Amino acid sequence: MMDKIDNDNMLQPDTPLTDPGKDRLGYAQFASHLADSICKMTPPEGLVIAIYGVWGSGKTTLLKFVEKYIDQKTKEEKPIIMNFNPWWFSGHEDLTKRFFNQLQASLRKWRTKFKNLLERLPDFADAISEVPIPIVKPGAKAVKAITKAVIKDVPKLKEAIANGLRDGQKRVLIIIDDIDRLTSEEIRQLFCVIKAVADFPNVVYLLAFDKDVVVKALQETQGIPGEAYLEKIVQVPFELPLPDKISLRQLLFERLDVILANSPSDLFDETYWGNVYYDGIDYFINTPRDIVRLVNTLSVTYPAVAGEVNPVDFIAIEAIRVFDPSVYDTIRRNSNLFAGHVTDSPSSYPSLDAFRTIHRDLMERIKIKNPVPVKSLLSRIFPKFDSVQGGVMYGSDWDSEWRKQCRICSPEIFPIYFRLTVPEGDISTNEIKNFIEIAKDSKAFEEKLLEFAKQKRPDGTSKVRILLERLEDYTDKEIPDECIQPIVKSFFNIGDHLLSPEDEGHSIFESGNDVRMGRIIWQLLKRLDELNRFNMIKESILNGKSISTIVHEITVEGQRHGKYGVDKPYLEEDRAVNAEHLKELESIVLEKVRNAAQDNSLLQTPHLSSVLYRWSDWASGDEVKQWIDKVIKDDNNLVALLEKFLQKTSSQSMDDRVSRFEYKLNPKWLEPFTDINHVFDRVNKLVQYDNLTDRQKIAIKSFIREYNMIQQGLNPDSPFDRKTLDTNRSISNN
Repeated sequence: MMDKIDNDNMLQPDTPLTDPGKDRLGYAQFASHLADSICKMTPPEGLVIAIYGVWGSGKTTLLKFVEKYIDQKTKEEKPIIMNFNPWWFSGHEDLTKRFFNQLQASLRKWRTKFKNLLERLPDFADAISEVPIPIVKPGAKAVKAITKAVIKDVPKLKEAIANGLRDGQKRVLIIIDDIDRLTSEEIRQLFCVIKAVADFPNVVYLLAFDKDVVVKALQETQGIPGEAYLEKIVQVPFELPLPDKISLRQLLFERLDVILANSPSDLFDETYWGNVYYDGIDYFINTPRDIVRLVNTLSVTYPAVAGEVNPVDFIAIEAIRVFDPSVYDTIRRNSNLFAGHVTDSPSSYPSLDAFRTIHRDLMERIKIKNPVPVKSLLSRIFPKFDSVQGGVMYGSDWDSEWRKQCRICSPEIFPIYFRLTVPEGDISTNEIKNFIEIAKDSKAFEEKLLEFAKQKRPDGTSKVRILLERLEDYTDKEIPDECIQPIVKSFFNIGDHLLSPEDEGHSIFESGNDVRMGRIIWQLLKRLDELNRFNMIKESILNGKSISTIVHEITVEGQRHGKYGVDKPYLEEDRAVNAEHLKELESIVLEKVRNAAQDNSLLQTPHLSSVLYRWSDWASGDEVKQWIDKVIKDDNNLVALLEKFLQKTSSQSMDDRVSRFEYKLNPKWLEPFTDINHVFDRVNKLVQYDNLTDRQKIAIKSFIREYNMIQQGLNPDSPFDRKTLDTNRSISNN
């Protein structure tokens, strides 16, 4: 992309080009020929030339070019130029008088040639102007004003002015621009003036306007259709030459270069840009004003999100906002219909057919000017839309790539395109990249992780959860090799401090930060050979302090080898270490667990139940029971143990519109480690303690409730049995 362009070539709103040498749209040659004709023609009477073009097509630029070429002529060839822009006076007073006042001012410096003419112009202006009815008391002044208007002989005044113009032997060019900006009444008034003076000798009128707008304003004027009325006035009409499409694109691209100058280069894919532009954006760019509207909008909106959005997608969605606002608003309000992916799996909800029906109805309700390019553009930037339209199917494996590329189709990135800032609590792309920069320093890396773990998002989760999800997108190659060991070491050292209950998944579709860290570790370790992986893991375990995180990682590796409930081992290339190395690592972790049990720190370990199960697998159940029985002799430790086993789960019946959350603590979870009947007897007494936290109270009540369910033959893990218990309680209470 270009670093710098000539500022004179940068389009601004309502600021036409004046130098034909900088023409980019092919208007200069036409303007040159028109200027020659105006200077050389010898019309016996007045002549009206009109340039027709839609708003923003460059009419004013063309007029400026004509003036510039005329200014290059010899003194004898040059006409007197009067610029009259009626829009400047719109809504103020009679345009007729304004027109003649300006004509008089333009001719004043040629006083010797037009002396008699200058004396008659004011009277002629009064004569053909609309005479208002004086709203004053009856009297001589009113009578005098009316009499003065009546006694003027318009034909004689006009003849005298015509003779003055003819005798002056100097052509006058009257340029009138922005006619189509006037109100309908003002357009009619202006053309009445032009009609009245169109046949003045040596006077050429050069008008520029949108023909459709003027014809509509003149409709049925004087009892004839607007177009017929216009044809009676305009002798030489020209359609403004269509801007060269290639030149328009070049203008746009140069302006975009300036706006995107500081964008990260890795977010701009030239092939993707070409597809998006030619499939959709190009349809909207037909006039210089189209370029102005789009680039001026981007100049305001893009700097706020630069580096956080994909520049191609942002240009595309802003083009939709500028040129088809109803489509933009529909997208903004329906992120679930555009962001993410959809599958053709029979079990998917909503089904692909359902999505197609929803999209079809949605598109039918939107008033799209031209559906083909708009739908093509949507298919490019929203893969879900493409899939629904019968295109390529995209799976969940694309989510990470879309998120990393800051694509609008990523559900996490989508809101940034419409809020013009990173949503509260989210992680910006710049933050991620800065985070990777410090990853080679494990201490700095750990401090940043702990800092993010303390920051809460609006939904109650921590900022570190989003950080880990985003960091996973960069494990393939963006994270340097020298950062792998510091990252693994940091997770094994402070990972337990990142395992907050708020970040835990409450359904089978969600995962906690332990799983997120595990995915990052595995994806980084895959880049190393087996021996280096083993040595790195071993060193990190020996120096690490996070028992739960360490146990979780070795458990996952054991599952890759077919252990802990996994029926079939993974392929060798999908394991971090070989069987011998795994056995050594398990032995090291077992000693760390035992040491934590001895120094009384194990009870504070997150996910204690998982640690205890692995301890039983690596040593013996009796060893774990002995430790539990010793620890829970203290009532406070018993409450702490129950709290560690408490789980928050979600469920949703067919009648529920949202999920319901509840806490569970099935006594059978503790059965491998202690006598649950003895625990129940003690817990019944502890429920009355005043110094319990809310979570501890919930843990005790959940244990008692589900213990009673077991005694009644109900299964605490069965939603049906839990609902039956609630129903029975309700009936009993009534």
